[in-house]
Amino acid sequence: MNNDAHLKRILVVGASGSGKTTLAQQLALRLDVPHVELDAFFWEANWTSVSPEIFRERVTQALAGDRWVTDGNFSQVSDLTWGRADTVIWLDYGVGTILMRLVPRTFRRIFTRQALWNGNRESLLQGLFTRESIIVWALKTYKEKRRRYLAAQVDPAYDHLDIIRLCTPSETHVLLSRLSVSSHGEAL
Repeated sequence: MNNDAHLKRILVVGASGSGKTTLAQQLALRLDVPHVELDAFFWEANWTSVSPEIFRERVTQALAGDRWVTDGNFSQVSDLTWGRADTVIWLDYGVGTILMRLVPRTFRRIFTRQALWNGNRESLLQGLFTRESIIVWALKTYKEKRRRYLAAQVDPAYDHLDIIRLCTPSETHVLLSRLSVSSHGEAL
């Protein structure tokens, strides 16, 4: 990331369990901008997804501002997220790193009964033993997401974006440590 980069609209992407939401929260806090968590707009109670129309409407409204950080890989709204962003931060961690983060997070959420979006909670059955398991989902979608983001780096449709590819958690920590905020809330 350049010292003169002006981060205004940031999209954080990567495999499930890579730390997208955590990084987005940290960036939003440091930049003093809203954090827009796409999962919160997508999931209704009882793990029911909203209609594509409602999802797009919610995301359009949330990203209407001039400054924000959002996270997620939802292809249904990628024209909105990628189209409005000026910076994409891609957490391109290896499968081992992702699993070392995802498995403990899943167990913690299950056993603490942590409420997620709209009151949803992960369960032992759902978290580990079904095709909808987040762990199965992460493994199943890893290669496709990686292919998609590699292609985006050279796609002329995304020339307006500064795409920052972080391959290790250490690189992410370096990015955060270098990020300073001016009195006007702009990254230096």
